[in-house]
Amino acid sequence: IADLNLPQCRKYRVEQLAEFWRARDVDIDYAHYTDVPRCAGLLQDATHLMEYRLQIMPVTTMYRYEARRLRLPVLYDLDDPLFSVSAYETYENMKALPASMKAHFVSEAPKYLEMMNGADIVTVSTPGMAEHTRLLTPRPVHVRRNFADTTTLEVGRDAMNAGRPDDGLFRVCFASGSQGHEVDFALIGDQVIEFLQGDEARRLMILGHFDLKLLPEGLRDRVETHGFSDYPAYLATLAQADCTVTPLTDDIFNRCKSAVRVIDAAAAGVPSVVGTVGDMTHMVRPGDTGFVADTPEAWLDALEALATNDTAAAMG
Repeated sequence: IADLNLPQCRKYRVEQLAEFWRARDVDIDYAHYTDVPRCAGLLQDATHLMEYRLQIMPVTTMYRYEARRLRLPVLYDLDDPLFSVSAYETYENMKALPASMKAHFVSEAPKYLEMMNGADIVTVSTPGMAEHTRLLTPRPVHVRRNFADTTTLEVGRDAMNAGRPDDGLFRVCFASGSQGHEVDFALIGDQVIEFLQGDEARRLMILGHFDLKLLPEGLRDRVETHGFSDYPAYLATLAQADCTVTPLTDDIFNRCKSAVRVIDAAAAGVPSVVGTVGDMTHMVRPGDTGFVADTPEAWLDALEALATNDTAAAMG
């Protein structure tokens, strides 16, 4: 029983797990928590209940009550520290959002914590998140990393086979799945400007949510923007890039972040330059499938290396 409203979360924490289990003859089904008849029906034949991204509210309390009545073990899964007031209070991305939005997230956090602490075990997506989760729950916490499932690899292969634009441009992609990542990009804005100014044929591709007014003026005439759509279209757009950059500010929330951006890029044959915050360093082999940048200079060096002698294509 899950919150299925966010497409990428639904994909990585619900749908791909269902695919994995069904391939092993496990009878798995799922439903959005607002579909009460379906959720209640599924519980009657279940041997286990897995909850994803749910907060305490009348309808989820009802499902939990029914699971306990039926003696079902309950697993709670989460891939962001939505339960943590301290994570939201120190989350740098909140600076790009209205104060009312931050206040809302902070006020909602205890509702996730209460739901999580009523389960038997908890699963999270990264070691960093597991470490933070254990500070707030007495329940056993296990790591279940995100991975590239069969669908991702097939769609990525189709995107690669379509080929990159034959226009001689070198595109650096910054993908932003939610609001606030302008703060992350600002960490490397100067280095990206310097890289783009080194050659007229270089472009920045922004994929997803971004307030372009927050871009440095020196970048705006070199930027291509693309909105998010369905997953195949997203990977097809991503495959047009030569590399991706994924900087994250160093705060509690981002230390919990998984490497889905690296997984998506890799599936489309695109190497990544990543920072040292979050789980992305575990998904990149430096100098082989991308670069890990631990200083401002390292970001620029990595981009220059990728743009030299078809290095990006070879890594991809």
